[in-house]
Amino acid sequence: MIAARVKPLLLPLAVLVAAEAAARMTHLQSDTLAAPSAVAVALIESATDGSLLTATRDTLVSAFAGLVIGAAIGLVIGLALGLVEALDRAMEVTVEAIRPIPSVALLPIALIALGFGYRMEIAIVAFACVWPVLIFTRAAVREVEPRLVEVARALRLSPWTKAIKIVVPAALPRIFVAFRLAAGIALIVAVTVEIAVNPLGLGAAIMTAQQALRPALMLALLVWIGIVGFALNAALVAAQQRLFGRFARGEEGR
Repeated sequence: MIAARVKPLLLPLAVLVAAEAAARMTHLQSDTLAAPSAVAVALIESATDGSLLTATRDTLVSAFAGLVIGAAIGLVIGLALGLVEALDRAMEVTVEAIRPIPSVALLPIALIALGFGYRMEIAIVAFACVWPVLIFTRAAVREVEPRLVEVARALRLSPWTKAIKIVVPAALPRIFVAFRLAAGIALIVAVTVEIAVNPLGLGAAIMTAQQALRPALMLALLVWIGIVGFALNAALVAAQQRLFGRFARGEEGR
């Protein structure tokens, strides 16, 4: 059991050891690369002085706020499109025309309308998070077991009651998968916006380290973003398993 857990770590550890050995043998002096030991020291120092936690807080505030807003909008629209076929047909062209627009392409408009800061970043993240939740929700609603729909019809449930008591509970496992996907997108988009224009969070800290010619700190921040993303996904996977059990595993296989 322990060997199975350790085995996936062998390759990354080997790469780190090789990189450290190469850096020491060549006496690495670079504006873009640093030895793994130097990266670890920079990560510890930034955590100790509080700058890492402050930047992480700023990024996560924007990412989570945008995720909640975008997921809520995507859920409502996805349910409406999945339940009302005529509405789905009427909105199909609009959805497919807007969905491919890269979220970062909206930065100029967002900057003019909202300026720098949390609001602009949250708006961009929310736009990016709408689409996976919308698409997954619409598909999940359409694939609800027909017998459940027949039960709702036999009980003469109203459309609202049918959606709340029949459709949403049946589609919830797949909707949660969409939420997991949107959570990863939220973190990626938040950091990208910060790197591009917004002087907040981990993305801005990466740019500051790059401009100060501190490659160890820059790489340390990149490693930290990976750790945060891994921890976020692990937490959501654990919640999914706890909430849905075997149904979660079934949705993962689709």
